[in-house]
Amino acid sequence: MVGHTGPDSDDGEELELVFMFMLLLGSVRGSIRPADSQGPSCDSDLSLSLSLSPTQTGLPEEPKRRNSVRQTPDLPIKQTHTKTMDSEQKRKRKRINRSLNSPQHYFSVRSLILCFAFVAFFYFLSDRISITLSAAFRPVLVVSSLSLLSSSSSSNSIQYYRENIPSPSKLKIEDRVLLPDHILLMVSNWNFWIKKSEELECVYYEDFLNKNTNNSSDDEIVSVRTDVLSVDEYHEFQSIVRCPLPPVNYSVSVDLQRRGRNAVNGKSNQTVHSWETVAYAATLDGNTAVVFVKGLNLRADRESDPNQFSCHFGLRNWDRDGRFMLTTKAITAAQEVVRCSLPQSIQKNPSKAQGIRVTIGMSPHVNAKVHDHALVPSVAKIFNSKSEEQKKSKGKYELCVCTMVWNQASSFREWISYHTWLGIERWFIYDNNSNDGIKEVIKELELEDYNVSRHVWPWIKTQEAGFSHCILRARDECNWVGFMDVDEFFYFPFPTPRHKKFRKLGFPGQNSLRALVANFSSSTVAEIRTACHSFGPSGLSSPPSQGVTVGYTCRLQSPERHKSIVRPDALDSTLLNVVHHFHLRKGFKYLNLPQSTAVINHYKYQVWEAFRAKFFRRVATYVADWQENQNEGSRDRAPGLGTEAIEPPNWRLQFCEVWDTGLRDFVLANLADPATGLLPWERSLL
Repeated sequence: MVGHTGPDSDDGEELELVFMFMLLLGSVRGSIRPADSQGPSCDSDLSLSLSLSPTQTGLPEEPKRRNSVRQTPDLPIKQTHTKTMDSEQKRKRKRINRSLNSPQHYFSVRSLILCFAFVAFFYFLSDRISITLSAAFRPVLVVSSLSLLSSSSSSNSIQYYRENIPSPSKLKIEDRVLLPDHILLMVSNWNFWIKKSEELECVYYEDFLNKNTNNSSDDEIVSVRTDVLSVDEYHEFQSIVRCPLPPVNYSVSVDLQRRGRNAVNGKSNQTVHSWETVAYAATLDGNTAVVFVKGLNLRADRESDPNQFSCHFGLRNWDRDGRFMLTTKAITAAQEVVRCSLPQSIQKNPSKAQGIRVTIGMSPHVNAKVHDHALVPSVAKIFNSKSEEQKKSKGKYELCVCTMVWNQASSFREWISYHTWLGIERWFIYDNNSNDGIKEVIKELELEDYNVSRHVWPWIKTQEAGFSHCILRARDECNWVGFMDVDEFFYFPFPTPRHKKFRKLGFPGQNSLRALVANFSSSTVAEIRTACHSFGPSGLSSPPSQGVTVGYTCRLQSPERHKSIVRPDALDSTLLNVVHHFHLRKGFKYLNLPQSTAVINHYKYQVWEAFRAKFFRRVATYVADWQENQNEGSRDRAPGLGTEAIEPPNWRLQFCEVWDTGLRDFVLANLADPATGLLPWERSLL
């Protein structure tokens, strides 16, 4: 087919394309007759029919000249021809041009062509997409017949098509993060329709390179399915699903499906972020944004130069165009926490920050400008919880506690019951991927009127950053916040005459810890430090039935480290903290409590059955895991213990230099039921 030049060339090309579709599908053969001697040729007259008169195009018509061609009243104007024709040929040409130039013929021919084109195009697509009319939502997984390489090395060339309009209650995987021992999927539009992990399966697809090696067909979908590890609500707007690492030769770009169904629930990009470098959380703090980032490699316990960083805000259209639209400079930077000022538009209307993605830009060299910063991949979004906003309007608690745990559900009830008796009113539990039923234990405690809240914190080895996040969360609810572990118990020995000022406060007794911190609320003391005594197995071979406070009674002579209770309003803006204590703002100071006044019993070296669980992973960022051959002489390690979970000889007799039954005697005297002798955490198990 020969296309026209000039103003009709685009329409000619369109017609050519339509005809190609028709001829390929066999739809054109009976629709358009071949040109013969009595009709117009396909090359000239059909394309001529696409030339519109001025009235059809809406353009102004040229003025008629006096020497225009003479016309009959019922015929349209035609151009004159210089070529000589005989009378019979002229009459035929007039009849053809009259019919072609008439609006009725033009629109009937064009409408017919467009109709055929639509039918042909729809038929062409129906071969490639499975379409099933159903009232139920059943997405269909379709693999492109073309071998497409994704822009990300960890992505699959998999496309998803939905049969019906997507429902907001269906799963949508927003992000994936590859952690050392599992893949974390961040899911939006949860709507609480998935309650149990048993309802979901992880779906893995054969790696693209391996597929080519095995000479698999491009249309062949090779996948395996496994049970999900767990399902958790991350916050009100997102949930997380944990999947095992993929089998060998399968992609880490895992998807989800409901058990017993063949369709993937939701459409998502296939990018998988590495845990080595990613912005993983963000929150608002006044007119600033605090972003938590892995991979900055900043020194521990040191403030870094903020000029090498910047914050980039994606606004609501980030998921569509992938661009960060607003940029501000960093104010502070320390360890894994970067604070930046908010853009002016968000400061004026903080609701604009809801749901936006934030990341950090890093300077490639000293004199680099902000727009030259390299952006860190990000899964961090800002969400302001309605429930958290409601709590801000209430009065503050005098004393709260924040901790981060992994698989310590069995110790929770004793720890919380005991410290509630001492006066702690509010508990923030940051759950770092526990799978031992801690969720159910906390729900039971809540039903018993303990003010405990569980916060899912899936980011491994980020204890310091988690504590910074917690202090921001607790600041509007608490005057003081203590940071200690679940195996650490605050204890007031009976005061001696040497410390009369502490004796006047009435220690020991119920609510004594709350009374202690309240006495310093109006002073310049912003951190109360308490020394820790480390206890050993105390001759036991199995966990003590009455709890750690009663069962372990032998410890090391000298204290190891200290733990702190701090005032959130007096902390340095960097939120810098190491080993449970924070840096303070200028003008505030810390207080070391005398050991004869208060200590913390740290049941660090328990029976081997309990202790060996620590070999899996430790939560602190700057503390080596037990399996790593680093800092083996550090106080963070067990003396004489190697890097393997093998019980040393005489473990039950180790770490025993001083027999100390003070806390045991105190607990039995003050907390045991007079009639039964049972302790609060024992009675709950009956």
